[in-house]
Amino acid sequence: MIKRKQRNSTLPLVIVIIVIAAMIVGLGGYYVYTVYTERAHPLEYKGYVEKYSKEYKVDKYLVYAVIKTESGFNKDALSSVGARGLMQIMEDTFDWIKFRMGDTETAYFDMYVAETNIKYGCWFLGYLTEEFGNVEAVAAAYHAGRTRVHEWLDNKEYSKDGVHLDEIPSSDTAHYVSKITKARDTYIKLYDKK
Repeated sequence: MIKRKQRNSTLPLVIVIIVIAAMIVGLGGYYVYTVYTERAHPLEYKGYVEKYSKEYKVDKYLVYAVIKTESGFNKDALSSVGARGLMQIMEDTFDWIKFRMGDTETAYFDMYVAETNIKYGCWFLGYLTEEFGNVEAVAAAYHAGRTRVHEWLDNKEYSKDGVHLDEIPSSDTAHYVSKITKARDTYIKLYDKK
């Protein structure tokens, strides 16, 4: 009589269990990551963002990215240099926007009012979008000012085509633009269900 090797019948079962466990851990990790990412990128003030981004023709995900980056959705935020509210609008920028909007009623203190701040911020982002045409230049102008960004775009060292910034000479502004573009990309991945 020939003895046959006995097969280890538990090995396939162990492999199946390991594969299932890995899938559960992977799905659980993905779920935790998604929940964390959504909580870190909320759609607060959605009604105002939707209304004014549409009215002033600006990407709503850019608006959310600016609010997240500037104030973390704190309508009472006040920066060390005096910028106020959700979109951290400086007083001179407020005056400039107010004049161009033809607004005679709003006071700078109103930048703590969520709707007013978002309205002004969306108007400004819409203006910058029309002027510069791409998210990176718009974000740079929001942070460093329009004049500076025009200077950078006119300099071949920073912009080969005069439209896009290949390099941003200010490390603070470069960091800001990176934060805005990453936040905007995340908002699009999370919420843009075309």
